[in-house]
Amino acid sequence: MKITFIVFRLSSLKYFLLGVALVFINLGANAQIASSDTALQLKGNRFVTLCIMIRTTPWEVSRDVKLHPRDEGDWHTLEGVRALREAFAKNNSDGRLTWGFTLNALEDQRENFKRIRDYVVDCQKKYGDEVSYFPGYFPAMYLPRERVNREISEALTLISNMVGNGYRPQSIMGGFLSADNLKYLAEKENIHVAHAVIWSQHNIDGGGADGSPSYPFYPSTEHFCKPAQGKADFIDCVNLDGWTVDFICARQSGANGHEITGYNSRRGVGPIETYKGWGLDLGHREVMHTQAIHFDKGMELNGFGWVTNIWEAQMVHEFGREFICEAMEKWVTDTKKRWPDTHFTSFGEFGNLWRKEHASNEDWNYRFIEKGSGLGDSYNNLEIKWFMNKSFRLALLRNWHKKESPTYVIDFTRYDLSAREPADPSPNKPGKDWSLMNVLNQKGLRPQDKPKQLSELATNDQQLIKKYYPELFSN
Repeated sequence: MKITFIVFRLSSLKYFLLGVALVFINLGANAQIASSDTALQLKGNRFVTLCIMIRTTPWEVSRDVKLHPRDEGDWHTLEGVRALREAFAKNNSDGRLTWGFTLNALEDQRENFKRIRDYVVDCQKKYGDEVSYFPGYFPAMYLPRERVNREISEALTLISNMVGNGYRPQSIMGGFLSADNLKYLAEKENIHVAHAVIWSQHNIDGGGADGSPSYPFYPSTEHFCKPAQGKADFIDCVNLDGWTVDFICARQSGANGHEITGYNSRRGVGPIETYKGWGLDLGHREVMHTQAIHFDKGMELNGFGWVTNIWEAQMVHEFGREFICEAMEKWVTDTKKRWPDTHFTSFGEFGNLWRKEHASNEDWNYRFIEKGSGLGDSYNNLEIKWFMNKSFRLALLRNWHKKESPTYVIDFTRYDLSAREPADPSPNKPGKDWSLMNVLNQKGLRPQDKPKQLSELATNDQQLIKKYYPELFSN
């Protein structure tokens, strides 16, 4: 009996110690998860959001709505996609990104697309990448709102089935999405972040919509470019830009090419307008210049810095794997070298960090200052200052090379005025311009858009600006 009792006690002790060990392991794991969830905050940090887009044709809008006939099936290979992801990770091992699939890319049964989908699922499990839906860039311009909503739900089901384990992305990549689409996303799909605006895009490719803030905001039920003014028009879905652009270049409408001798309103961090258009050296200088607006002075002014970018996987074929992967590696490596604390996160992760710290549009007030890079149409003699808040956005431009040069208002878009989106479009009758323009717009397309000094604005406009920035009227 005594021996049996001792054996029993030793056995019990063994299982007791094993249980204690498992408890501590579990507590440690939970603490590690909690630490990773709580350590990263919006304020005091620099962020880059990157999406790699997988598609079957350029400018897809839906399964059967394709704005360009080119079949890019053979342009998408597992080898090319993997090379792009590896270039991103080479000096950025903990970086995460978002993969954006069109409906066709989610459903295409060609072997290369199957292999790409399997690889992306592996990336989600290995790196924490986000796998999301990307209905081209222009769903709002070509499809009725109800159809866009329906296809969002279809795509989310496909993604959940593809990734497994009940996976759901934290965000949707939309290009341009209407207010109704964003409301549906928040209320029906419980997703509260979307890339739903391409800041300042106008008369480019299949559509445009200038007029929004360039940093995150909650949209209004009246218009996806308008920040919600209160509870009555509030949509609980953070609206994110897709490409950070050079503010000097963005004043233009459209583009006349990617060469350094022309102008391009989309110039900034996008690879086609920089690396492809200007080459690795000059293109990279423009990319780093654009990022510095947000990561240097912008960080000081706003308390955090954010750069956003989308790369199309087909570029590996169109422009060459070696060139595009070298550009990716150069961009990511030098970003981390110059700003070592930069966090490469998914769109959903970043948007939810912002949402966690902002319950409404009441407490953000963005400011940006840029002097042109001196490359191409980023004219070095120009200095632009942007002010963006819930009530309006304001842009001031001056020639800083001339000491007595006056400062001109080139954009004053009031968000406290009513706004309305276009009616439902269709593939046969698209609505290509969803811009929010009222008092004065930076593109200079209307007679009323002629630049003017602050003192020349209407009295009520001056009073509204003075409420937020009285220092602008001190001289």
